[in-house]
Amino acid sequence: MQMIGCDLHARQQTLAVLDTETGVLEERVLEHTGNNVRDFYRSLPRPARVGIEATGSMHWFLEMMEELGIECRVGHPAKIRACEPRKQKHDRRDALLLLTLLSEDRFPSIWMPSLDQRDVRALLTYRHQWVRIRVRVQNALQSIALSHGLRRGRAMWSKAGLAAIRSLPLPPYSTERRDALVDLYLQLQEEIDELDKTVAECAAERERARLLMTYPGVGPITALATESILGDPARFADGKAVASYVGLIPSEFSSGGRRQILGRLTKQGSPMLRFLWCEAVGHAIRKDEQLKRFYRRKLAQKGFAKAKCAAGRKLGIRLWIMLRDNISYQEFCRRARQQTDVPCGDA
Repeated sequence: MQMIGCDLHARQQTLAVLDTETGVLEERVLEHTGNNVRDFYRSLPRPARVGIEATGSMHWFLEMMEELGIECRVGHPAKIRACEPRKQKHDRRDALLLLTLLSEDRFPSIWMPSLDQRDVRALLTYRHQWVRIRVRVQNALQSIALSHGLRRGRAMWSKAGLAAIRSLPLPPYSTERRDALVDLYLQLQEEIDELDKTVAECAAERERARLLMTYPGVGPITALATESILGDPARFADGKAVASYVGLIPSEFSSGGRRQILGRLTKQGSPMLRFLWCEAVGHAIRKDEQLKRFYRRKLAQKGFAKAKCAAGRKLGIRLWIMLRDNISYQEFCRRARQQTDVPCGDA
């Protein structure tokens, strides 16, 4: 078997290639130009196994490995680095370290989403980027309006509100800026509305997303993001593992018998999923009485920000349970009543 430790970068990759039958070790560098990479891997004797660190620009490489029928393992960067005690880091040592972990069967592989899940994530990320740009435009328009005595709040984005801000008497340069921002807002809103329709159609076609949408306050965007980002629910041992994966747990600094010291959220996970869970809480607590009581209790104890994060974590864990057991919200409530005799919110 050919085992390859591949230190993958945007422009090149450094390889450590081991033939397990002969014990021959070869080191080389492949430039990402032309067909150099594809030709090399196509010429490898089978079977072959490649190990890489997880990076943002690795998807083209994974697709090529899948096309060529080569097993490719993706490793956790922090765990891989923890296996190297020496304070020396360069491409050649990294490739040799990956090869060593592969050959000794210690490679810290991570779960990878399927091509379909990556495509759904791309759709949601694209929409999320447009929404963030729209928020910046809205903030700029609100600043103009407030500085000229126009206060409409959310009504600013209605036809009457936009007409009111267009009618403000402004100097020439401010008028030009205001008109450009209003036109940009309308263009962004139209694009986001089209993306919302696409997301709703995609969620309606997926059985697990339809199950999640039975939870009150959870719409197509949150349901689709939860399904595609969590992936296989069986890979999580419990709800704490889910919260840790998304980054909704506090960092901790406790050792040697000292008192427990908790810090801020780790945020070691998908920022978009954390945002969507916390946003969906505002709608869910209106119809889910049990979640509302939990939120109000945390609000009195911890304040608004921590209460929102805590309720978002609880909502996310409930969605994971629905995915794991393949049940609707009504069935989730029925099981909760059987276990705790506490009434759950009506759907």
